[in-house]
Amino acid sequence: MYRSWLERDLKAWTGQGLIDTQTAMLLLKEYDSRPSSFSAGRVLMVVAALLFAAAVLLLVAANWDVIPRLARLAAILGIIWGAYLGGAALMARGAERLAAAFLVLGSLSFGGAIALVGQMYHLSGDALQAALVWFGGTVVAAVLFRSGAVTVVAGFLAFGVAGTDWTQSYSADQMLLLWLMPLMAVIVIALARYTDAGRARHLGYLLLVAWLAFIYSEYSTATTAIAIVVFGAVAYLTAALPPSPLHAIARSAGAAPAFYGYLVLMLGLVVLHVEFDAEGERLAVGIVTLGAAIAGIALSGKENGAVRYLGYVAFAVETLYLASETIGSIIGTSGFFLVSGLVVAVIAWAVIALERRLASTEDKAEA
Repeated sequence: MYRSWLERDLKAWTGQGLIDTQTAMLLLKEYDSRPSSFSAGRVLMVVAALLFAAAVLLLVAANWDVIPRLARLAAILGIIWGAYLGGAALMARGAERLAAAFLVLGSLSFGGAIALVGQMYHLSGDALQAALVWFGGTVVAAVLFRSGAVTVVAGFLAFGVAGTDWTQSYSADQMLLLWLMPLMAVIVIALARYTDAGRARHLGYLLLVAWLAFIYSEYSTATTAIAIVVFGAVAYLTAALPPSPLHAIARSAGAAPAFYGYLVLMLGLVVLHVEFDAEGERLAVGIVTLGAAIAGIALSGKENGAVRYLGYVAFAVETLYLASETIGSIIGTSGFFLVSGLVVAVIAWAVIALERRLASTEDKAEA
């Protein structure tokens, strides 16, 4: 998507005479040469690795009754070591895309090896322990090879560990998920930064959001909802406000830290609407939500499109909700739609005015 925007902008700048055609082509060629750019070949190689890994896991599930134990063990270990050593050799030769496929195959086959060994030798333990070992081994591989592809695998395995524990004998009373989920999220985010796998950071942020949802599902109280709102507000302001000591670090990670902090804030406010059902309480929560929406647009509207659009949606939905709870109950359905249309028109006017003001402020600052 970004490439199409870049190509469109380069054509516009070329047409305006800001840059020549040769420079535009060189810029586009430089972007295409970056490892992070989309590559159909790279995607297909990773898909092939996933298919090979799936074949290994299915062979494990089939029990391999006719194959001796030592032969099974040698085969699975040979696949793992072959994949990792092959990936290392390919990385040394500069074949990053093919190396990523080999490393993904090795990481997924490692999970198959855990299942195979436990199956053959009837080792004690449960699925959670196996998932943790798999996650830990994948993290080590991501660090050793500094592989963004393996980091993505580790991110998905973190969700697998959390899901396994959520559905097993462990519970929130044993406090396991309450510290394990944020710990895995921090590990995934740190791995993404270390391996320069920017997209993998989203898995860590989403795991933190899932952790907060888990906390509320176990402790469904107004106090928990308020704590989530405060956590989201602090996280957002820490990432968005320039005076914050962590602002520079958050900016170096892109728009994601501010957006996910803002998302948690908004989700917490949604939960507060459920917890506070009295008329006066709903109005107070609605006013706070409108204020949070306007604050997000004002603080990050110019530089963070994700926060801006989330703020727009929150402002519009909350306004319509308040109208339905107050005016709508008085004037009836048809009148409500009329008032809703007027409200949306006012919202549109306010958004346009705010965007113009933000653009004017930025132009003055640059001057």
